[in-house]
Amino acid sequence: MTQAQFFQAVAETANVSKVQAKAVFAAVEEVVLKRLKAEGKIPLGGLGAVKLVDRKARIGRNPATGEQIKIAAKTVVKIAPAKGLKDAFNKKAKK
Repeated sequence: MTQAQFFQAVAETANVSKVQAKAVFAAVEEVVLKRLKAEGKIPLGGLGAVKLVDRKARIGRNPATGEQIKIAAKTVVKIAPAKGLKDAFNKKAKK
């Protein structure tokens, strides 16, 4: 699915124009970015939560040469799916 197809599908589902759907997603993106910078975590309803995670510096390997390389510490964005979203794709067999 392309980004244009995604916005079209959202627009049709919400019964709004494609331009309005794009505007809503732009606003969501802006709010998430601002809140992550301020708080480090933000819930996204039934989808899950977006949070910042600090990764420590570590030693890795270049897969082509096997040479050791230093990987710097950094902050990454992680998306933790909500229980309902996980359960929709990981149904456990009943015993």
